[in-house]
Amino acid sequence: MTSDLLAPLDLAFWNIESDRNPMHLGALGVFSAHSPTAGAHAADLLAARAAAVPGLRMRIRDVWQPLSLSFGSATREEDPDFDPLHHVRLHAPTADFQEVAGRLMERPLERGRPPWEAHVLPGEDGVSFAVLFKFHHALADGLRALTLAAAILDPMDMPERRPRPEEPARGLLPDVRKLPGLLRGALSDVGRALDIGASVARSTLDVRSSAALASEPSGTRRTAGVVVDLDDVHRIRKTVGGTVNDVLIAVVAGALRRWLDERGDGSEGVAPRALIPVSKRRPRSAQPQGNRLSGYLIRLPVDDPDPLGRLDSVRADMDRNKDAGPNRGAGAVALLADHVPALGHRLGGPFAAQAARLWFDILVTSVPLPSIGLKLGGNPVTAVFPYAPLARGQSLAVAVSTFRGHVHYGLVADAAAVPDLDLFARALTEEVETLITACGS
Repeated sequence: MTSDLLAPLDLAFWNIESDRNPMHLGALGVFSAHSPTAGAHAADLLAARAAAVPGLRMRIRDVWQPLSLSFGSATREEDPDFDPLHHVRLHAPTADFQEVAGRLMERPLERGRPPWEAHVLPGEDGVSFAVLFKFHHALADGLRALTLAAAILDPMDMPERRPRPEEPARGLLPDVRKLPGLLRGALSDVGRALDIGASVARSTLDVRSSAALASEPSGTRRTAGVVVDLDDVHRIRKTVGGTVNDVLIAVVAGALRRWLDERGDGSEGVAPRALIPVSKRRPRSAQPQGNRLSGYLIRLPVDDPDPLGRLDSVRADMDRNKDAGPNRGAGAVALLADHVPALGHRLGGPFAAQAARLWFDILVTSVPLPSIGLKLGGNPVTAVFPYAPLARGQSLAVAVSTFRGHVHYGLVADAAAVPDLDLFARALTEEVETLITACGS
């Protein structure tokens, strides 16, 4: 049986999980159904196809061999007892996909089996169904999760990849001519780790934030989805400048302002710190597994009453982060995982999980989706809502994806701390309309 050690960041995600703060990604795909039995047929297809996808057969096992250099680590290996029926589940018809998705997102994945699930939710209307995919962050990042999910959807007509030039075989011993460069690289890595560590330490000295974004974990979850026309976002971007991502983050900032005001918590005062993950995975990387993430840390200007002023502030903060690069600053703390030994991740996981609350207040992440149509059993996808894990001590996480002319916001909240998630969802739509009006579009 072949196996490979988890990358350091994967191991960190595996060890910071708790029953009340599961570390799985989610995506709710909504399909237009050709028949009332389309959901049941979709469940059968998913189960049949999953057995043929190697990545879905991989479980994670802890490594405890004494005197092993990998002591305290974990490996990714094929499950000899893999049964897709343990992972694909058909539920009773529902009139509210988001309500069911919230309950399912609060349940941790079973760690003894390959850590993923696909929940098929038939619609009571008979003309739609949904599939909630859950992947543990140690098994896949957003791009890898998309690849695994796509492997059990209908085959897609994708452009062929150009063949890569063959790389020369690598010897077991390093080329001595490269040793000076390797040494400089190692010293640079140490310096970068110290720089990031210092930035993180400075960021944790200022822990002021809205109490509405902090909570003791209840283990409960609510989800919500918002759909925005991508053309509207482009109109705002073309009028004001910046990037689509700048606009989408500014929409979150404006929605938070509205939401805090409606709750009576007030938006005046300290701006919440938002972590914006940045993928460091190289395009078409030969290494399909392992999280490669950094991040930018910015303040969301919820105290600014001017929507265009909020967008300018977000754009300026993002530009500063981009100028510094994803290898520097407090947002790059995920890169420190590479400098921690396996046993350190094992022992320090619970402490690292609690530190998230000191480091940032809300996660705002972008999930890439293909622009081509996706189908299951011939039934087309009409919407995809991504869900991010909710860090310990935090009450709300925002994930965003663009798909076939629309922006989909996927919201995950601690149900006890944010019983009014629908208010925040509505505020996102209102903020887009406010920006359009402010731009004179």
